[in-house]
Amino acid sequence: MIEHVKISTRGKSHLIRLKTKTGIDNWNILCRWAFCLSLSESTLPRSESVAGEGAAIEMTWRTFGGDLSDVYLALLKHACHAQGLEINKKNLESLLWLHIHRGIGYLMGDKKKGIENMLLHAGLG
Repeated sequence: MIEHVKISTRGKSHLIRLKTKTGIDNWNILCRWAFCLSLSESTLPRSESVAGEGAAIEMTWRTFGGDLSDVYLALLKHACHAQGLEINKKNLESLLWLHIHRGIGYLMGDKKKGIENMLLHAGLG
């Protein structure tokens, strides 16, 4: 259903800083973390936070999800259903965009959810 994952200009600048901070070289890994971190919230991400921004990074769905792309799609469909949204391409792409961008924001700044906390809990900090 989803062919490409797009990241805004602002998201790209945050990902560049996260790559430097973590040593993780691949956008897709950081985007997966961001997506899952955002999904852990019960609320729908605010749409105005990234509305109107173009794509500065674009990757295929397969690159984003890797070997677990079916799992990520199932998580996204579940999130769509939980928010009472019809499961269609437009809603899935929009919800993915919102969750990745909210999650990137969390990784950048939230002390309880940020990258340092994730690395610490993973035994890497």
